[in-house]
Amino acid sequence: MRQAAGPVATRQIGEALGLEVGVRGKLEPLRGKLTKLADRGWLHKRPDGKFTVRP
Repeated sequence: MRQAAGPVATRQIGEALGLEVGVRGKLEPLRGKLTKLADRGWLHKRPDGKFTVRP
């Protein structure tokens, strides 16, 4: 996330982590973890579903 130039989609994070992004079942657990991090204040989830780092 910190290396990205702007907001990042879950698919882009999955690609960077080496997950199979063509399989939806592989991305949903990642999306859930990212949402939890956003709920805890580590990340910011934008209305369009992309994530950014909190300042």
